Amino acid sequence: MTDTTPIDAGSRPMTVDEAATTCERILDRMETVIVGKRPQLELILGGLASGGHVLIEDLPGLGKTLLARSLAQVTGLSIGRIQFTPDLMPADVTGSLLYDQAERRFEFRPGPVFHNVVLGDEINRAPPKTQAALLEAMQEGQVTVDGVSHPLPQPFVVLATQNPIEFEGTFPLPEAQVDRFLLQTSLGYPTAAEDAEIIRRRLDRRTDAVALEPVVDGSTVLRLRATLETVTVSNPLVEYVVALVHATRADAQVHAGASPRGVEAVIKLARARALLDRRDFIGPDDVKAVAVPTLAHRIVLRPELWVRGVSAASVVTRCLDTVPTPTTLPSGAGPAIADPNGEARPG
Repeated sequence: MTDTTPIDAGSRPMTVDEAATTCERILDRMETVIVGKRPQLELILGGLASGGHVLIEDLPGLGKTLLARSLAQVTGLSIGRIQFTPDLMPADVTGSLLYDQAERRFEFRPGPVFHNVVLGDEINRAPPKTQAALLEAMQEGQVTVDGVSHPLPQPFVVLATQNPIEFEGTFPLPEAQVDRFLLQTSLGYPTAAEDAEIIRRRLDRRTDAVALEPVVDGSTVLRLRATLETVTVSNPLVEYVVALVHATRADAQVHAGASPRGVEAVIKLARARALLDRRDFIGPDDVKAVAVPTLAHRIVLRPELWVRGVSAASVVTRCLDTVPTPTTLPSGAGPAIADPNGEARPG
């Protein structure tokens, strides 16, 4: 069983340069098997470093399982896979009590959720009762069975997938669960050149199996999380993110806007992006880069807009265009200079 040490125990921050170099090593190693998806890999690594969960909405065969396994292998984390099906029960996810005849007592047998990286494949194929089994795990990092709480190994991240075009036999994720995902992204089809490179690498390996050597371990991931807490977020940037989230709620096309958890999600992922850029502060560009993957899946559009093909991502993009961009940066980052697009950059 993986260590269940609390996340803040012995997790001392790195320097910004150390953290950025560590992230680059992880990404470079993953790119040896995941071809041409660096932006998506950065988002997902940012989710892991932020302590958040990732929802990947994509068609079959685009490498979602390979991505999850590669992330676990490179970071030295254990991985559990849950294939969600209509007959899956909550105990199949969390674990259950089994009677030990030799000891004459009930013993808790942990389910596949007791891993560092949990791949929830086609999560929307399970009924709501089974989907709800993940709620406590995703929010509180524990599972409660028969009144007893069992802490999950740390770090802990859920990478869940769902098919965007196949709806027969599926159950839409409840809003409470969707909101617990830090971000939603997709890999998309590779280009022709990337397809050819994938085949060349497969031929060179002479096997379907992919095994990557770890470049870090779980304690390093916890140190990355601690380092994110040292990235400065100025008051104008906080107010900018809050205004952006409130703009999603006021939009005429929206039935329910992004939740307060969305504010925190934007800040977390913007910090990760700044860290990858070797900065100890976030700027407006960081917020704009992560706004769609962190906010779009939290927005519920008015029912009639589905017919018109309006997307939640377009709502977030419109809010980004209308909410004024702050022109200040943290002290020590240099004076703020507004560029022609109205965005702040260090002087």
